[in-house]
Amino acid sequence: MFYPTVGITHNVNDHAFSIIPEPYGNKNGASYMDRRAHRRVPAQLQGFLLGNSHESEAVTLDLSIGGARFDCDLEVYPGKVIRVRLVIPGAEELVSIEDARVQWVGEDMFGVSFRNVRPAELDELEQLIDEYEETEDSGHA
Repeated sequence: MFYPTVGITHNVNDHAFSIIPEPYGNKNGASYMDRRAHRRVPAQLQGFLLGNSHESEAVTLDLSIGGARFDCDLEVYPGKVIRVRLVIPGAEELVSIEDARVQWVGEDMFGVSFRNVRPAELDELEQLIDEYEETEDSGHA
């Protein structure tokens, strides 16, 4: 897992921010991954991210119904809201999430939380995660 160096301050589009890593564990010994609210799978999906008035191609590195980690060179900063469109295998249309908030930024990757996801998109994400976990459990990944 990538943990950026503490105390690095960046200035992007006149927005100053510091990259601060999530703690490796809390006082009860639970790691950050253990405290996640949603199941996360290492699914790699093609995506398109709209931010800074242009759309960039991206690939998910992992995914949950609550967010994703992307490999992408789009310039973002924590707190920035972007639009995410994901290509789900077998789906007729792209899954579109209008409100994805950047949570952290690393080198050529960043994490977003999904907010206000429509029920149809939520269903597609849940089905994809369920199918991924079934495939993993059967050893046919």
